[in-house]
Amino acid sequence: MQAETEEGQRVPNLAPHWPRRPSSVLAGSREGLAAVSAALTGAVGSALAVARWPHGPLRAGTPADILAAATAALGVKGIPEEGIGTEAALARVGRVLVEYGLHLSHPHAVAHLQPPPLAVAVAADALASASNASLDTYDSGPSAIAMERWLIQGLVELAGLGHQADGVLTPGGSMSNLLGLLLARDAAALRRGIDTRRQGVGTLRGPVVLCSELAHFSVHRACAALGLGEDAVRPVPTDSRRRMRPEALATLLRELGPEHTPLAIVATAGTTDFGSIDPLPQIAAIAAEHGIWMHVDAAYGFGALFSERLAGRLAGLELADSITLDLHKLGWQPAATSVLLVSNASAFTALEREVAYLNPVDDADAGYEGLLGRSLQTTRRPDAVKVAATLLAHGRRGLGEMVDACHDLALHAEKRIAAEPELELVSPAELTTVVFRYLCSEAPEREDEINGEMRRRMMETGAALIGRTSVRLDGPDSPERVCLKFTLLNPTTTPEDIDALVDAVLSAGRACSPRLQKGAA
Repeated sequence: MQAETEEGQRVPNLAPHWPRRPSSVLAGSREGLAAVSAALTGAVGSALAVARWPHGPLRAGTPADILAAATAALGVKGIPEEGIGTEAALARVGRVLVEYGLHLSHPHAVAHLQPPPLAVAVAADALASASNASLDTYDSGPSAIAMERWLIQGLVELAGLGHQADGVLTPGGSMSNLLGLLLARDAAALRRGIDTRRQGVGTLRGPVVLCSELAHFSVHRACAALGLGEDAVRPVPTDSRRRMRPEALATLLRELGPEHTPLAIVATAGTTDFGSIDPLPQIAAIAAEHGIWMHVDAAYGFGALFSERLAGRLAGLELADSITLDLHKLGWQPAATSVLLVSNASAFTALEREVAYLNPVDDADAGYEGLLGRSLQTTRRPDAVKVAATLLAHGRRGLGEMVDACHDLALHAEKRIAAEPELELVSPAELTTVVFRYLCSEAPEREDEINGEMRRRMMETGAALIGRTSVRLDGPDSPERVCLKFTLLNPTTTPEDIDALVDAVLSAGRACSPRLQKGAA
């Protein structure tokens, strides 16, 4: 067949020779959503039917063996030339995830700030992925923009911030801290008449960021990424409860000469190891006295606001200029679900951009606005969807009960550890973590080695997954000692599960001690 142009010329019809359309089913349509539901149902069913679930949180074996077996179970090396179909592919991937993955819902998975996510959040996240919306422009996802604005407003109210506050979701707490310090840097520069977008940071004299000596390492990394250098970070000593000492902070500020520009004070509300919360009201008063931006890293601790019992521990949070919070910790969301809140929306001014193909001025004036000016990202997935579904399903009270359950578990673990002669309680439960160490009377000089080895032994046997850290037990000038840690984020765990976990720790310690001594002989 031939087609005819407007000029009456005959041209070949190329349609019969076009490549055949792929048989892929796209998720965004009504039929696509039905296909997603059917595919997930089939994949879960296949995994439940054929996968061998480990007895503990991990499959027993060495890292090399597990990684090799998981890779081999995928069945091919590299990208296959031909596919095996949706059902077979999902069944295979599901089996690999089950047999060789980490089971966070197991009561002995207590290593990190990594909770088992709520089922409603996982299901909502699948819906969000199917929509493939983005938050940068109105025409990339209006419903997703509405959900993020709704969520931010709710979190602003929960934090006690004023009507000028705003916020944005980010891909993790480290990125939230980076964004918070970027805004702090630009605010300090603006007070000195410096436009960092055009002049850079080179004209800022001796920039300094002050934070607790136990602050998250992302503060240092953020300073490096922002061109300030990690040497810009000035650690502030902590007290016996591992909280920043306000008098030490005030002294450091007084000692700064005119050659230095203090950009921010970073307080921590829930340190990673200890859950300790810096004295926020006192720090806020010092920040206000010196006119310095106060950023609070509440990635861990913010979830305490869901709890009526623990919310008071975050008093003073409402005084912050910016706040980092992670709902993939004490919020039971699939990672990553982090948020940066700011006390005044004008802080985002430095991020605003007008791009002809994204957000032309006349579109914005007509109300077709997205959230491009809230983030360092352009395309940004709708992470607010899973949180919105969770809050609608469980409410603040439901999440608060989960927080309280985990806090109760930490208190029980603290008491059990303190009662064991072979264990030393290093840090009691402030939120949901407990730090301790195993004592070996036969070889006290090798206790660090033994504590490290027993954690690896429990992972290799698959019996338990516990955390590890280093702590100066006898003051700031003492050597760091290897310690173990329970991070309790599974509200379905029972006190009996905790007792069994402590028993497993004791068994591992007793098994490791003679083995190490024999190896040294």
